[in-house]
Amino acid sequence: MTRIFTAILFLFLFGTRAVFAQQEAGVWVQVEARPSLSQAQERAQAYASLLPDVNGFRLNSGWYAIVIGPYLRADAEQVLRVYRAEGQIPSDSYIAFSNSFGPQFWPVSSTSQDRAAVEPPTTAAPEQPATGLTPQTSDETRAQALQSERLLSAQDRRALQTALQAAGFYNSTIDGAFGQGTRRSMADWQRFSGFEATGVLTTAQRTTLMDDYNAPLISVGMARHSDPQAGIDLDLPLSAVAFDRYEAPFAHFNSASDLNAKALLISQEGDKNTLRALYEVMQSLEIVPLDGPRQLRGDRFTLEGRGNGIVSYTEAKLQDGQIKGFTLVWPDGDEARRARVLAAMKTSFSTNDAVLDASASAEAEQRIDLISGLQLRKPRLSRSGFFADANGTILTVTEATDMCTRLTLDGDQELQVAWTDVDLGVAVLRPKTTLAPLNVAEFNAATPRIQTEVAVSGFSYEGALGAPTLTYGQIADVRGLNGEEGVKRLALAAQPGDAGGPIFDTSGQVVGMLLPTPADGRTLPASVSLAATAARLGEILDKAGVAGQAGQSTGQVSPNELNRRAKGMTVLVHCWD
Repeated sequence: MTRIFTAILFLFLFGTRAVFAQQEAGVWVQVEARPSLSQAQERAQAYASLLPDVNGFRLNSGWYAIVIGPYLRADAEQVLRVYRAEGQIPSDSYIAFSNSFGPQFWPVSSTSQDRAAVEPPTTAAPEQPATGLTPQTSDETRAQALQSERLLSAQDRRALQTALQAAGFYNSTIDGAFGQGTRRSMADWQRFSGFEATGVLTTAQRTTLMDDYNAPLISVGMARHSDPQAGIDLDLPLSAVAFDRYEAPFAHFNSASDLNAKALLISQEGDKNTLRALYEVMQSLEIVPLDGPRQLRGDRFTLEGRGNGIVSYTEAKLQDGQIKGFTLVWPDGDEARRARVLAAMKTSFSTNDAVLDASASAEAEQRIDLISGLQLRKPRLSRSGFFADANGTILTVTEATDMCTRLTLDGDQELQVAWTDVDLGVAVLRPKTTLAPLNVAEFNAATPRIQTEVAVSGFSYEGALGAPTLTYGQIADVRGLNGEEGVKRLALAAQPGDAGGPIFDTSGQVVGMLLPTPADGRTLPASVSLAATAARLGEILDKAGVAGQAGQSTGQVSPNELNRRAKGMTVLVHCWD
């Protein structure tokens, strides 16, 4: 009922304003795009049964867009916010403009764009237009159109063939030669668009065809941009991004619209080592999602990534001691427009001898989680762990492995779960490639005595300090809070990041593993921690097919020796979304 009431309210509030907006500008909310006309008509009908102002238009990419509107810009933004919040339209819906659309297909009788209703392309004879509509009066005769066509450059002629191909009417070579195939394609496009099918485009028709083809670029203000400091010239979507600042080696372009696109220009002096370092650093940034192809070859690299609602592309090239390139970050779900924008940036990219000063914006904010003003990718959660055998098998807590799309060791080495004990909250991890640990746990399965001195090794602040630290305490009880076996209680003040770390006795042997704070609503005193016993850890390793190494008492070790063993054994496990 709430959604129906909202739709009625929107119809009442914006009905007259929508008519005015249709005459004034034409701002729309695009909710879907479908590859076929039948699918798009079906989806448009479904939306129209629930929402007012539903329309449909063909896109230059050959897909079909379902939109709501037109409205004034402020009204369109409010419709977008409300309908997305209520779940009436997809979360990736966005503001679109009339110049992005071709012929209208929904509702069939609509004339809001003064275009013919869309029908699938056909090769019917010219005297029987496929649309069933009276052809529009031509602005030029066929002879006049041929005469104006002769004035086109070779590039202009190829551009027309490219536009016809993108619209789905031409599937031959882009050669600028207007032979029978091109003429047939032009006639098909004319018939489809409600014009007389002469096979020769008039001046106005060529403009309409190219405007439709370039609508994705027009909608984001694609224009030439020159950066004399970076020494880079290229076409950029200047309605979607705007220059913000320099932070070497980048010129930052932040979002200038609700599209939330971003761009970087890359400009720095360097060599192949610098290029490789940049390639590695870029992959650690939030704007370069993990999923996607990436390649470093000789004097250039490319990076693509999809995830977290964005699609990112980066390319850079080393030439004459300078590295130059760009990054485009685009919202996922707008692939046709992104592809056109990216292609335009690639083909227009050019450089000169200028290069961005390495000290550019040296006064900018400094944080360890930023690189040149860009946010480093962060794991959702990080916990400690330790090597349980010479092949690099790791013991940690299940808290570090639950609901993770990816597990890594210290951010690099990929890990996979080999075994879990859900009741105790312990996980056994194996690296995807064999490791050679500096130190491996030596387990002491004997029941320790109460008040025995112990130390836990862990990354207390989830890696912020760069190395594990030792926290000292005592064994307070050889059983858990409820008297359960396999768990012991410690008088030790630990941090969340310490969970999964090994617990050492004074001889340097591992007598357990620190467990996280119970998640059942209980709050423990700051000086109370729980740990899995070495005996229980041995049972878990056996089930995972791993042979733990039994320790041999050699007497008390020095603090320096204990610290050496802990650093060579303790690892940081990252859980990534």
